[in-house]
Amino acid sequence: MALKLLSTSKCFAGEQRIYSHFSEVLKCEMKFGVFLPPQAVEDQIACPVLYFLSGLTCTHENFIHKSGVQKYAAEKGLCIVNPDTSPRDVKVPGEDDSYDFGSGAGFYVDATEEPWSKNYQMFSYINKELIELINANLPVTKKQSITGHSMGGHGALISALKNPGLYQSVSAFAPICNPCECSWGQKAFKGYMGDDKEEWKNWDATELASKYAATPVEIMIDQGTEDNFLKSKQLLPGNFLAAAAGNDHLQTVYKLREGYDHSYYYIASFVGEHVNYHAKFLNNN
Repeated sequence: MALKLLSTSKCFAGEQRIYSHFSEVLKCEMKFGVFLPPQAVEDQIACPVLYFLSGLTCTHENFIHKSGVQKYAAEKGLCIVNPDTSPRDVKVPGEDDSYDFGSGAGFYVDATEEPWSKNYQMFSYINKELIELINANLPVTKKQSITGHSMGGHGALISALKNPGLYQSVSAFAPICNPCECSWGQKAFKGYMGDDKEEWKNWDATELASKYAATPVEIMIDQGTEDNFLKSKQLLPGNFLAAAAGNDHLQTVYKLREGYDHSYYYIASFVGEHVNYHAKFLNNN
C-alpha cells in the first residue's frame, strides 16, 4: 500500500502532512492528514496515534485547519491521523444528492445494500486498512486512541465498542449517539443497510453499549448546551449515557459545556482537553 505525500508544513516544531493512497477496501483514492510531533520528526521517536473522525460534509481538511490540535499534540508527543468521511467520486448514482447521505456522509459503517456496498466500507477502512497503512509507513507505536465529532463521534464510539482492546481510549465531541432513533441515522442506515432494523442496531453506539461485555473501557462524551442538533434530537447523548450506566464494563465521563454549539469554535475550545485525556492512556507505559 503505497503512500503519496501531497504536502508538508512545519507546525509547532512538527509537521502537518497530507497523504493520499489507493484504498483496496473503498476502491478509490483517499486522502488523510497526519500531524507528526517534533519527537517523531526531529528525534525519530515512534509516537502513539490519536485518530480523529470528522462529521457530515467534512473532508480530511476541516480538522487540520480549524481545530488547533497540533499545538497540544506536539506538547504530548502524539501523532494525529484524520481521514476523509467517505469514499470520493466512485460514481454511485445519487452519491452527491444530499449532505447527509453519500459523499461526505459515510457514517463509518460497512454498507450491505447495493450499490453502496461496493465502496462504502468505512468501518473496515478506518479500523483495519488505515491502521495497517499508518503502522507500516509512519513512525508510530502500536498504541492508538480514537475521537471524533458528530457523525465522527458516532464513528469513534462504534469503532471502540466493536473492537474491544483496539483503542487505548475513546472520546467524542457532540456524537450522534443513537442513530436508530434520529432522522440522520435512520436515513443513512436505511440507505446503507436496508430495512432490517436489527442490523441497524449492530452499528448504533447506544445499542452496543447496552450489551457490551468485553474489555472494560472508559468513554468521554463532550456536548455543548447550545447545540442545535442536541435540541433537535439528532444526537441523543442521554440515551447512550443511560445504556452505559447499566453496564459494569463501561464507565463514562460526561462534559456538558454551557453555551457552546456544534461548530469548530466549540471543538477548538476543548480539543486540548481531549488530547490530554488520551495522552494519559497513550503515554502510560
